Order: sequence, then C-alpha cells, then structure tokens
Amino acid sequence: MAEEIEQEELLELEETESAAGNYTDDSIISLSWNEHIRTRPGMYIGKLGDGASQDDGIYVLLKEVIDNSIDEYVMGNGRNIEITIKDRVITVRDYGRGIPLGKLNDCVSKINTGGKYDSKAFQKSVGLNGVGTKAVNALSSWFRAQSVRDGKTKVVEYERGELKADFPEEKSDERNGTIISFIPDEQIFGNYHYRQEYVDKLLWNYAFLNVGLVITINNTKIQSKNGLLDLLNNNLDSTPLYPIIHIKEQDFEFAMTHVKQYAETYYSFVNGQHTTQGGTHQQAFREAVVKTIREFYNKEFDTNDIRTSLNAALSLKVQEPIFESQTKTKLGSTLMEKNGVSISKYIGDIVTKHLDNFLHKNPETAEVLLAKIQQSERERKEMADIRKNSKTVNKKLAITNEKLRDCRVHYNSSHERRLETTIFITEGNSATGSITKSRDANTQAVFSLRGKPENVLGKTKKEVYLNRELKLLDSALNIEDGLDGLRYNNVVIATDADVDGMHIRLLVTTFFLCFYPELIKKGHVYVLQTPLFRVRNKSKTKYCYSEEEKDSAIQSLGKNPEITRFKGLGEISPDEFKYFIGPNILLEPVVIGKDALIDYILNYYMGNNTPERQKFIIENLRIEEDVVEKSR
Repeated sequence: MAEEIEQEELLELEETESAAGNYTDDSIISLSWNEHIRTRPGMYIGKLGDGASQDDGIYVLLKEVIDNSIDEYVMGNGRNIEITIKDRVITVRDYGRGIPLGKLNDCVSKINTGGKYDSKAFQKSVGLNGVGTKAVNALSSWFRAQSVRDGKTKVVEYERGELKADFPEEKSDERNGTIISFIPDEQIFGNYHYRQEYVDKLLWNYAFLNVGLVITINNTKIQSKNGLLDLLNNNLDSTPLYPIIHIKEQDFEFAMTHVKQYAETYYSFVNGQHTTQGGTHQQAFREAVVKTIREFYNKEFDTNDIRTSLNAALSLKVQEPIFESQTKTKLGSTLMEKNGVSISKYIGDIVTKHLDNFLHKNPETAEVLLAKIQQSERERKEMADIRKNSKTVNKKLAITNEKLRDCRVHYNSSHERRLETTIFITEGNSATGSITKSRDANTQAVFSLRGKPENVLGKTKKEVYLNRELKLLDSALNIEDGLDGLRYNNVVIATDADVDGMHIRLLVTTFFLCFYPELIKKGHVYVLQTPLFRVRNKSKTKYCYSEEEKDSAIQSLGKNPEITRFKGLGEISPDEFKYFIGPNILLEPVVIGKDALIDYILNYYMGNNTPERQKFIIENLRIEEDVVEKSR
C-alpha cells in the first residue's frame, strides 16, 4: 500500500529548529553578504544541480551575467555579446556603456546595489534587485570583473566573494563595455558540467527576443531576423495546422498556431526573462485567445477545446516587473507600469484586435481552426462518458495502490524543497524495493511498472485512458489536465541497463512524447544512471559506470580486487542504492535534438520494427542529429 501522508507529517518536515541544545546570545549569527549567499544559495539561484537539468544553478549564474548585457542592448548600447566557455571558465563580454569605474567593486559585491534602481538609466530591464552579479561572485571560486569606459579601464578579482585584487584605473584603447569572467565553485556545485544544448537554448531565446542582437558563443554566431516567429518555428515538434500568426505591437509580441499533438504549449517572456511558470501575462493571453475565438465563431466553445494543441510564444515588456521569486520564473505584476493600464487589458486588446482581423482575412485558417476545435469537442465528450464511471475509482487506485510510494513534498506546492521532488519509475519488485528503502521519503517517490508498458504510437486518448498501467502513471504524475498539476519536478526512468530495460525507457518516453511532450521539452524527464560494476578490496570500494572506469579501478586498487557486475537494479542493495539516488545522483536528461520533429522520430523508431529502431533501443535514448536530417 502507498504511504499515506498526513498534514502533521508535512508540518514536522518543515520544522527546522532542533529541540536539543541551548538557545542563547551565541545562537544568533550574522553572516556577511557572500556567506549568506553561499549558505542559502537556493534563495538566489533556485536549486544547485550539476548541469544535468536546464534549471540547475550553473545556468542561472550564466544567465544573471548575460541579463546585464542584454539590458545594455535594450537601452541601445552595443549589439554584440561575446561568450566563451572553456575549461569551466566562463567569460561574457558586451559593448555597452561599461559599469561606472568608481562603482565597479560595489556593483559586483554589495547586495542591493546597481543601476537598475534608476528607471531612467535602465528601462524595462530584468535585473531589478541588485542581486544577480553578486550571487555569481559569491558562488564562484574565481570571479573577475572589468569595465572599459571612455578610454579608461578598471579590474577587480574575487575568490568566493572575497576581494583579492582591486587594480587601479588605467588607460585603455578597448571599446566601452563590461567583461565578466568566473568559475562556478565546485564546493557548491560539485562535479558540474555545462550541456551545450541547454546553453544554446538560453542564447537562442535571447536572440529571438532581441532582433538585431548578435551573440557569439565559442566563435559560433547566434542571431534572429524574425523574433518570436523564428522561436516558434524552431520549437514546433509537430506540423502546424495553419501558418503561424505573428503579431507585434508596442510592448507586446506573440506568435501562435495549433498542431496535431494534444499539448498546450507556451514560451513566455517578460523583459527577455523566460517565465517558465507563466504568470499574469500568460494567463491574460490564454483568456484573450479564448474570448476572441468564441466571439469570432459566435459560439461558447469549451476553453479546453480551444486551447488543446495550441502552441504560442509571447513576449511582454513591463516597467519594473514584479516576479514571484529571485529566479523570475513567474510574473506577478498586474499593471504595465505604476498607475498604468492593467496587463490583462493591454494584452487582451492587442490579441482581440489582431487575431480577429487575421481570421477574417484568412478564411482558410478559420476553417481549419474550427475543424480542430470541433474535433477536440468530440474527443472531450467521449472521454467525459468514460471518466463518468471510472474517475473516482482510478483516482483512488493511483493514490493508494501498491504501485505508488509517495513522498511528502510535491512540485506543485510552495515548499522550499519543491525543486528536489522526484519520482522514480521502476520495473520489477527487487528494484522497486531497493529504491523505496533507500530513498528520501520527503522528496522522492517510487512508481512501479508491471512489465513493459504498451507502445502507444497511433493510439487515441481513449485507448490510453483505458490502459490501467498508463492511467495509473498519468494519475500519479497528475498531468491529465496539463503540467500545472505536476507533482514531481524530476521524472526519472529507473530501469536495468540491458536491452529490455532500454526498451522500457523508450516505451515510457514514447507515452510522454505522444501525449505530454511538454514534460520532456521542459526538462522534467531523466534516466537514472547506476553503476555497472563494483570493484573493491578490504579497505576501499569503487563503483564504475563503464568498462574503462572498471579497468582504472582495478589498476588503482591493486592485486585481485573483488569485481561484481550488476546485472540489474535489483542486485544493488538498499544500503548501496542510497549513494546513487542521494546528493551525488547521476541523471541523464531525455533531450529532444535541435530541430527534431517528434512525429517523424516516433514513427521512425516506434513504427515498424526496423534495424534502425533496434540499434536506437540498444545504444541510446537521445534523439540525435542524424535523424533530424531525415525528418526534413
């Protein structure tokens, strides 16, 4: 039976004070600015991570530095940003105005200090709180800031936020601008690595949102000519039902279309910041689309029938935006500026005017859209009849059946550990048992599959809903009505590293790609990496993830060490498993290759049993570039 989580248990989890010890004057501690950031990094950059997830802290550090350069560009200063990432040293060079030399040290080391408080110097910028660059400084083992301004330059250097060198101003022939270099601290981030696809995605978003900006990363140029039209075209993974509608007026831009897949997908931004959790601007857009379409067809269509399979990109510029956290993933502002028009009305008026005009001028698109809405309506009513008799029963099964060992904290809560929430999808009683005994029951849940799930390629929603195994997984994740209710930030497929295990990974991934592609596109799905070998002698044990690591371990441990080949997850004891799903967990993200079409890929690998498909199952779970070319 699943663990039943009582409210009292959650309250106990949130209590952090120890009952032991004395509470005296000596218990009160004051931290310096950099000590506070290093002690509580989650307040400033969200979660830490090692780079496997696109929202890990090392990417936030990069973003915080680039944001300042983007703000310079938005203010009309410098159209080029040069970035290098080499041997963990990151350098960002812009050609803006340069930080005032006399305040360079303050701007990178004094909390709540910066030019963004002056709305005349920086309008509609992202960095508003005077924190970003300081967080980068404090969380870097080495940090260097240089400003070039009007023929003079100044440099300061730090280690973990402590000033190590404050060089005097010198004459310079370089162009104005700011150069920030840093190395994320291994003491904070562990054995981290930057994934090129995540860096590229971040930089391309900057380019899409700033037409005319040229970003160079390790000598590769990134530039967009058509803004959000390019962004949506580059992110569509299914053939659009009608040409993309692209509108730009004043401080709001949007692009939209419907696709063949079920997911409702948004790429929303505020002042260049990717608001992955949406906010007031995204909600205003969704409402405006529904209102406009209802009025155009003069019919009260159900909201879900209109929004199903809608793909849209939207960008809003706001004076002094209010975000719901330092990581700025959700907009909380309701007004365009102080005492100004509401965001809801501003966006609503633009969408209504332009979308209505477009549908009147393009009757073919209006006809296709109507057919799509009517099809969604038929499917919804058919599903409603099925759910009428099974919803209550299935929900109880999902929450209390033996397949789900739930955790106490969930991603759709406001708990400070929400980003750590993880569900392991396992196969087999032994593996399920080992992970269940080893896990952190506060943030880690376990869902047990029974054998291989069905290949859902070509199946309808009705057929999948009636599949008990997939319905239970659907309900455990709580994504039937979209990702807003997702209960776990990390969805980890934990199967044996053999052909059968990899086949199960592919079948589960196919289910997500067919019906919940956003789960993968937003970086929630991973494969658990566990060791293939254990090599040990009487004094030391080494776990190895490859033949090469095994050979190296044998050599380092000396004569005749004991070598164990793990044939499956069930062979790893709970005492050992805790090392592989704890702080040093190794996760391989399931990544959709750039420009890949999901429709083509699924048919290529999950259609007829071709040699290419067999090779794919055995060798990898990444959607590689060679397939992309065949999809075009």
